[in-house]
Amino acid sequence: MGLKGSCLCGEISYEIDSVDMPIVHCHCQTCRKAHAAPFASTAGVKRENFRWLSGMSSISTFESSPGKLRHFCKRCGSHLVAERPAQPHVIVRVATLDDDPGLKPEAHIWASHDVPWLEYDRVCRHRESRDDI
Repeated sequence: MGLKGSCLCGEISYEIDSVDMPIVHCHCQTCRKAHAAPFASTAGVKRENFRWLSGMSSISTFESSPGKLRHFCKRCGSHLVAERPAQPHVIVRVATLDDDPGLKPEAHIWASHDVPWLEYDRVCRHRESRDDI
């Protein structure tokens, strides 16, 4: 049985049979902008191991760089998958999986693009909400 994933509003869902490439955290400027985050956690999935389950009419696509397509929900904006159509895999946004893939990230890529406020060695206080900030 595969791993299921979905967008924030639940309009779009997908399923993968396996994670076929390592999970990595991408720090490139394009991923930072697309996800409004310091990095995006991604993993490659062979095309034959990926399928849309629902909400295909709600998928919107943006060509973020020549030949690279990013697919997201036009209702809630969640970025779900990216692809270069000539490649044998799609790039799943791991944070959109509803199930635990059972794998840990193996690398940070494009770390040279890090934002100056991102600190790895500093311990931040954990909070349950932002209400007290």
